[in-house]
Amino acid sequence: MPDQPLNVRLRQIRQEAQDVVSLELVAAQGGPLPAFSAGAHIDFLLPGERVRSYSLVNDAAETHRYVVAVLRERDGKGGSTWLHDHPRVGDVLQVRPPVNDFPLSADTAMSVLIGGGIGVTPLMSMVRQLEREGRAWRLHLAARSRQHAVFVDELAALDAGRGLLTLHCGAEDQTRMDMARVVADAPADAHFYCCGPARMIDAFLDASAARPAAQVHIERFAAANEAATAGGFELVLQRSGQRIPVAPGKTILDALLDKGVQVQYACSAGVCGTCMTGVIEGEPDHRDEYLTDEERADNRHIMICCSGSKSPTLVLDL
Repeated sequence: MPDQPLNVRLRQIRQEAQDVVSLELVAAQGGPLPAFSAGAHIDFLLPGERVRSYSLVNDAAETHRYVVAVLRERDGKGGSTWLHDHPRVGDVLQVRPPVNDFPLSADTAMSVLIGGGIGVTPLMSMVRQLEREGRAWRLHLAARSRQHAVFVDELAALDAGRGLLTLHCGAEDQTRMDMARVVADAPADAHFYCCGPARMIDAFLDASAARPAAQVHIERFAAANEAATAGGFELVLQRSGQRIPVAPGKTILDALLDKGVQVQYACSAGVCGTCMTGVIEGEPDHRDEYLTDEERADNRHIMICCSGSKSPTLVLDL
C-alpha cells in the first residue's frame, strides 16, 4: 500500500548548523527505499501520535537513503525537539513514503531558488537534480549568520566558484536580500521556487506578482491564516452517518480525533495537503495554503487540520 509506513534505520546524525541536525535514514531491512523527486518530503510518525514533515535534501537519484534536516524549534510542539534529543544511530523509526507538493518543473531554461533558513532544505535536492541534468540555476539563501546557514559548504561545492550561490546574512554583514531585485534580474521565462518563513514568502509573492502564476512556486512552513477554532457547527460523516459537534476552541481535526475517527494528517498547519478531505455539503471556511483559489471556490475539498465551516453543518466524505 502506498501509504503504508516504512521502517527506516538511523544511520547517521550530524550537526549541520546552529540548532540544525541532519538525519540519514536507510531501509531497516536493507535494500532500496521508495523513489522520490526533488522537492519531496517524508512524514515522521513520532510518539504521542505526532506527525512531522521534513523535506528530503539528498539527490533524488539515490534510492538507498533519505536525508532530512531538522531545526530545533524552541516554540514548537515538541516534534523537532524529540528528533534532536532522542533518536540514536541504529534506532528504527517510522516514516511515510515520500510525497511531493513542491516539484521542479521539467525542461525550464532557468530556475531561481530562494530559501530562508531551514527553507533551503527542499531546494537542496532541486540544486542536485538541476546540476545532474545540466540545467541552469541560481540560489539566494538568507540566514541570520553563516553559522545558521544550513548546507552552505555543500552548496558552495556545487556552485564550484561560478557565482550561482548568494548568501545573504542580514544580521551579520547587512547583506539583506533585495527580493524585488532578485526577481527583476531573472529572465522572463525563469521559474521561481521559494521556501522560508511567512515574511519571506509574502515579500516574494509581492515581488513576483507580475510574473505568470505557472512560473511561481512556493512552499510554506505554516499557513498565513490562523486556524479556524470558533467551532459551533456540526460534522456529518457521509459514510457512517455519524454526527460530531465541533466545540469552540477545537478544529475539525481535533473533533474527529476526539471521537476516534482515523484520518491522516501531518503538518497541522494547512500547508502539506495530507489531511485533504472531500466535502459533500456545506460551506467550508478555508484557512489553508494548499488549495488554489479556484479549488477553494469550488468547496469540494477542505483541509481539516486548520479550516472550519461557514454553514451550521458540514458533510464530509468520511
